[in-house]
Amino acid sequence: MNNLKFIKGKLGYGIGAIGLDLSYGMFYSFLSYYLSSVLGLKAGFLLMLTPIARIWDGVNDPMMGTIVDNTRTKMGKYRPWILIGAVSNAVVLALLFNSFGMSGTKLYVYIAVMYVLWGMTNTMADIPYWSMVPSFTSDEKERNLVSTVARTFSGLGQGIITILTPIIVPMLANDMEQVDEKGYSASGFAKWAVICGIALVVFSLICVLTTKETNVVYNEKKKFSLKQIFKVIGTNDQLVVFMIFAMLSNAGWYLTSSTATYYFADTLGNPKAQSLFQTIGAVGSVLGLLVIPVLSVKFTKRTIYSISLCTCIVGYALMTLFGTVLKITIALDICYIIASIGISSMFVSQTVFLADIVDYGEYRNGVRNESITFSMKGFLQKMAYTLQTIVLFGSLKLMDYNAQNASGRGFNEATKAGIGIVAFGVPIVFMILSLIVFRSKFKIYGKLADEVHDYIIAKRAEDKAE
Repeated sequence: MNNLKFIKGKLGYGIGAIGLDLSYGMFYSFLSYYLSSVLGLKAGFLLMLTPIARIWDGVNDPMMGTIVDNTRTKMGKYRPWILIGAVSNAVVLALLFNSFGMSGTKLYVYIAVMYVLWGMTNTMADIPYWSMVPSFTSDEKERNLVSTVARTFSGLGQGIITILTPIIVPMLANDMEQVDEKGYSASGFAKWAVICGIALVVFSLICVLTTKETNVVYNEKKKFSLKQIFKVIGTNDQLVVFMIFAMLSNAGWYLTSSTATYYFADTLGNPKAQSLFQTIGAVGSVLGLLVIPVLSVKFTKRTIYSISLCTCIVGYALMTLFGTVLKITIALDICYIIASIGISSMFVSQTVFLADIVDYGEYRNGVRNESITFSMKGFLQKMAYTLQTIVLFGSLKLMDYNAQNASGRGFNEATKAGIGIVAFGVPIVFMILSLIVFRSKFKIYGKLADEVHDYIIAKRAEDKAE
């Protein structure tokens, strides 16, 4: 009953994740296709743009974390920034998917600016949102619950985008616009991005108005300093390990998410089939949310996370077989359930691990850096996206994708096979590497985890007594 009451109290918090993931899903799942296939931007430009944007994110993300940590308002230190970031990100999302008829150098410059601004405004909302997790409670089971609630709604937001976009975008095309046989159009994407932006603001407002910040720790105000950021990272070895194994596994999933549009539109020639694929994947995601509560009865977080990654590997291996070799679409869809179960439980575990890492940092250094630590989550996600972008656009360039797309004669068999391998085969490599790093280097489990938990409980009791 207490768990049920706790979950109900966090539903408003979870709803905020829907809006964040509407923008997130548009950026990570459809922006690549929009830029390369709809606007026809060169792969070489996109290969350069993403790493350059990450250089700025390396400064901007922890800077935002410092700003959040220094915030003192009647609403708390997280909720004001969630709302400010959501409104800003909604505006930039609408602009990013609207080229206003520009072409040539002007278009390239415009997209580069909007691309960077999307990352900055997303950071403004994303860092304070996920930083709230450890502020709710120090109890491990309750953290699992709130992380599961947030990830459930996050998955819903992703599902709305991946399932509905292939259906809705063709319906939103201007009457006078030339729409190809795939159904995607510039005007369709522009209108859909505006709708998603409005929804982002509404869901974030619900989150801010219904959520209360409780177990918040205010540190002494500090000025932003790269030296301080490096100190936080350098003195928290488990944060570094987390960033590596999470970046690798996330890159594998992002690769599938981004390349799926190319696979169904170009390899199969049936973009609307992606909706069924993503719907079935959403079923797997829901089942994946049950993995941690069920398995936590008998297994540790370490074992559960290992099971999640192994489930991903098995699912992707089967998807490679049926999607690339045998090309049996229904079998591919069914196998996506397996991979999605692993992916969903993997993401929930990562959120819980990051909350534990915040505690570990305080246990080891005596200072709590919630928002700076959680800013690394956003940064590693962007690094994962960069990694998948390099693989995706590097592969498209090798396949001479742009030239084949512009010819109007379709794609050769080698390109079709290559897209399938990038979508389903390459992620296996990332997942295996992630599992190796996690099993060999992540140490917050067993005796150490108990010591950290006991220290935090004692410290909170001491703070209240004062």
